[in-house]
Amino acid sequence: MNFAFCTSRRTLFAAAAAALAVGFSSPAPAQQVEIKVAYMKNPIHDASLDMMERWAKANNVKLTRVPMAYSVFMEKVTATLTSGADQFDIIWHNDDWGQLWKKWVEPTDDIPGLENADPWVLEAFINDDGKPTVVPMAHTVGTFFYRSDLLKPNEVPKTFDELVEVSKRLQAEGKVKWGYAGAMAMNNTWFTFWWTMWSNQCDILKPFFERNYEKLKANNFEPGITEPCHQEIVEYWWDAINKHKISPPGMTAYSRNESNAIFMAGESAFTLIDSVHFGEFNDPKRSKIAGNVAMAPFPMGPRAKQPTSWNEVWGWAIPIGVPAERKKIAKAMLGAMMTDEAGQIDMWKKTGGPPPNVKLWPKLRAEDKDFDMLMKAVFDNKPVAHSAYYFPEWPAVHKAYSDVVIGALQGKREDIPNALQEGVEKIRRAAAGN
Repeated sequence: MNFAFCTSRRTLFAAAAAALAVGFSSPAPAQQVEIKVAYMKNPIHDASLDMMERWAKANNVKLTRVPMAYSVFMEKVTATLTSGADQFDIIWHNDDWGQLWKKWVEPTDDIPGLENADPWVLEAFINDDGKPTVVPMAHTVGTFFYRSDLLKPNEVPKTFDELVEVSKRLQAEGKVKWGYAGAMAMNNTWFTFWWTMWSNQCDILKPFFERNYEKLKANNFEPGITEPCHQEIVEYWWDAINKHKISPPGMTAYSRNESNAIFMAGESAFTLIDSVHFGEFNDPKRSKIAGNVAMAPFPMGPRAKQPTSWNEVWGWAIPIGVPAERKKIAKAMLGAMMTDEAGQIDMWKKTGGPPPNVKLWPKLRAEDKDFDMLMKAVFDNKPVAHSAYYFPEWPAVHKAYSDVVIGALQGKREDIPNALQEGVEKIRRAAAGN
């Protein structure tokens, strides 16, 4: 969906935010109010919550954190939202399910600081009235990580073929067990199939790189998985696992936790994951490669002329069923996080989560060599598309796609074309809601 966040809308954001801020200049309530937040236990989430908690303590508000596993979060919170319950006052909001929740979460255009967000990343969270329903906590951007103790910047692979070549060399030299370790399992396909798909000028549905629901529907949700550009990337991963053996044989079942663990143990030279894991990779208590982690642009497939990436956000939302008093407090708390410039910079330094206030980026780039490295690796490369399809059936499409391509990898290489062809109708039916 292409929504233009023009200057007039930014002005409205600023005016509404100012009004909300004035509304909370009065003394804090005498009786303490509890605000419950459903989130994923993750350093980025915790850093964002820490900013909100500072405001909460200063305003006689009790902030209760309710952590959940990523694998169950969407289903559990969706059930709460659709039932109309007010179990949570603030929930983690992700572009994967932005459109799925648009009817059940509060508009956020009146929250302070939202005018400083990148309009591109808000597109996944627009409701039917054209209003955003998210407050960003941090950008989550695909980042190609490599071991800087093994390779100089000019030695980092720039193409798929070079990724194989360099991986095999490092393995032959006994420096790593694996060249590339990345996640493949459902809800982790970005870190193998999808980055290579986009880096080979390909996509799941046709027209390629289109995210407008009506245009996709008009094209009968035609999958693009049988196109040569897509067959090439499935064959690439089959070869990586079975022929070149630069990737672990069990990678089809890996979540980000497994592939991250291999990289942090020093057993692989490369991985691709969101930049928000940069802090984790450099934590000497958890990582054997701390201090030796660098970032570079995605290697390109044979059809690409320049690198790409994705640029989305993790964010927060307020369920529409939350009572008015708590809703007002939740908005003020999120506004405090969004306008806490020092807290956002500290979050970046501790975790690798790019601040939601993009006006801070030029300052960070000038002062922080790691942020400058991230800018060169990711933000200087324009995304070819958003990293998900923003319509309610998207989770079903994601599941169908994962089943098809993982199934194709588990068979013989020569059977890949037939496996992809057989998956076309499964993906189409999922997109159509059948």
